[in-house]
Amino acid sequence: EVQLVESGGGSVQPGGSLRLSCAASGFTFSAYAMTWVRQAPGKGLEWVSSINSGDGSTYYADSVKGRFTISRDNAKDMLYLQLNSLKTEDTAVYYCAKDFWAQAPRSAYTNYHVPTPPHRGQGTQVTVSS
Repeated sequence: EVQLVESGGGSVQPGGSLRLSCAASGFTFSAYAMTWVRQAPGKGLEWVSSINSGDGSTYYADSVKGRFTISRDNAKDMLYLQLNSLKTEDTAVYYCAKDFWAQAPRSAYTNYHVPTPPHRGQGTQVTVSS
């Protein structure tokens, strides 16, 4: 059974950094694209970033481009999201999700349908506040 477990969230001041991790199990991790989404208080789920399998192509929402970095370690079945230069508007619960394809172009994430559990983890809270 697919299992995704996020960790690494916390409370930081604006300008701070965090590194989120997602431990994957129950499927061939290296064969699938993976995604991070987030949900801010009172808002819907928002696509943040994705990484393809194979060539490792990465994509970012405009709101996080240049500040966040997605990466994966296929040997450890781990997905990561490095969050730098955090802003108060980055406050949200962050989820990792398993996509249903190996690779996709950037356009595939324009109207991204967020997978439901268990293809999405339970989330980790990131709070950015002074």
